[in-house]
Amino acid sequence: MKQTTRSIPAGEFKAKCLQLMDDVNNKHITLTITKHNKPVAKLVPIDATPASSFGCLCGSVTIKGDIVAPLDVQWESHA
Repeated sequence: MKQTTRSIPAGEFKAKCLQLMDDVNNKHITLTITKHNKPVAKLVPIDATPASSFGCLCGSVTIKGDIVAPLDVQWESHA
């Protein structure tokens, strides 16, 4: 589904906030809220189904060497 983006001045957003929130949710549009023609915030619809966190770190860890072999370094515990 293609998402439409609109810009709206902060004053207009303030006056129509509840209706605009419904529009974002129902029509799956994105609103960029501006102050003095500069973007300051974005209102986006929430996905109905949350993404699974399973596998989200896949490929982000690199194992260098044997992680289960004994260490060659002597160390002490001060308990």
